[in-house]
Amino acid sequence: MSTNRDRVPMSEAPRTTVWVLGDQLNRSLSGLVDATPETHRVLMVESSAKIHSKKWHIQRAHFIIASMRRFAEELRAEGFDVDYRRAESLSAGLQAHRRDHSPAEVHVMEPASWNGLALVRSLDCTVVRNSQFLCHYDEFAQFAHQRSLTHKTLKMEDFYRWQRTRLGYLMDDDGLPVTGQWNYDHDNRLPPPKDAATAFTAPVVDDLDDLDHRIIDELRPWCTGEEPMGMWATTRAGALRRLDHFVDVVLANFGPHEDAMTTQSWHLAHSLLSPYLNVGLLHPKEVCDRVQEAYEHGRVAIASAEGFIRQIIGWREYVWGRYWSWMPEYRTRNDLQATMDLPPVFQDPDRTQMKCVSDVLKGVRTRAYAHHIQRLMIIGNLCLTAGVEPQQVNDWMWANFIDGAEWVMLPNVIGMSQFADGGMMATKPYASGGAYIHKMSDYCRGCAYDRTKRVGDDACPFTTLYWDFMARHEQRFARNPRVAQQVRAAFKLTDLPQVRERAVEVRARLAAGEL
Repeated sequence: MSTNRDRVPMSEAPRTTVWVLGDQLNRSLSGLVDATPETHRVLMVESSAKIHSKKWHIQRAHFIIASMRRFAEELRAEGFDVDYRRAESLSAGLQAHRRDHSPAEVHVMEPASWNGLALVRSLDCTVVRNSQFLCHYDEFAQFAHQRSLTHKTLKMEDFYRWQRTRLGYLMDDDGLPVTGQWNYDHDNRLPPPKDAATAFTAPVVDDLDDLDHRIIDELRPWCTGEEPMGMWATTRAGALRRLDHFVDVVLANFGPHEDAMTTQSWHLAHSLLSPYLNVGLLHPKEVCDRVQEAYEHGRVAIASAEGFIRQIIGWREYVWGRYWSWMPEYRTRNDLQATMDLPPVFQDPDRTQMKCVSDVLKGVRTRAYAHHIQRLMIIGNLCLTAGVEPQQVNDWMWANFIDGAEWVMLPNVIGMSQFADGGMMATKPYASGGAYIHKMSDYCRGCAYDRTKRVGDDACPFTTLYWDFMARHEQRFARNPRVAQQVRAAFKLTDLPQVRERAVEVRARLAAGEL
């Protein structure tokens, strides 16, 4: 089905088409920045194949489609002829556009996925360098190569310091960090405050309009999760309001509690800006510039400013670079040979008595969101220690998180969360028992399971699975300096045989949706 205008008159001179993909929604990006209504036409394609490729969370699907349609209207208001098509596939939409408009050329900015780039290259498009990141993946490759000439390893911290130096964030005139300290991560590990219910300001929410409701009606048969409630902006103006809110109101509290988890506040002081960065409604430079300005004017402490900028120019762009370095083989890595199917609790959070797991997964169902520690140390930790197939974990997160994208999820899930790449992304597996969850959250209070117990019907599944995981992978981790001590500790447990028997039961009950 096509919503394009009538075919172009033969007398009209062919114009260049700029093909704007659904995660490139910014007038200043390289595909659009030099385009004018007089010289360029814009193509946007809604692909039904993409919509039906996964059981998407409805808030994720609505966010993308509503943002695309609103961006098309903004371009039309600027005077552009926008051919917005709803087609079976991206290639079908492009083929129909070429048939109807006979463009002189089709320009498209590099897609953010390996398959997407291969597709546009195969379709005789002029591919424009991606400008959505502060470090293009070929620049990352050059940095990694130079680093390999002098060092055996490349860690995110190395990349982060290089990024800060070349971009100038939180640096003095001598090219040194403004306080003489690069990293405040150690100061940003406080548990949630006792007054968490009132300590953190509520996010910005917008009213839904007729367009939102039409899209929701279209998507409802194909999607899962609770319907949108105005939490996630679908225009640049809405994204900018949320950026203002974060910098002016929320950022000051970000640093100290960025690793905390609590039932009293799902958002704490997290920015909630990642979806807008990932689809182009915000650019990382403007976000970091605002944080830098807030620090320079004394409105936020260095720990909060540095912690947030590190997430953007450090971790986010490191993930982007690693994705392109390791694809396409990376997506199939499963070095720990994990084969368990994704447990039923991921479809129904009520099918568990684990308070932490239930709370986080209910939050995903309600808002298509969980913050990074919940993703890593609750969802990821459970799947890692239970032995869930990493590709199933990745697909679920990709489909259910508002900021999901392949380039984001693969390094974070296959590497950081599930250690399925054997240590390419992280130097240790991020596994923990109930002690860590108790330290960083209030989840253990009132839980049916006892975090201090390894065996017994009320033993915390995380505690049981943690020690079993260390014993199960003894050969792999015994020489890893970051976890070797825990492996040795596992084999000093007098009840290790009973722990491993209990772990078999835990995995069976988890698989049956009865834990």
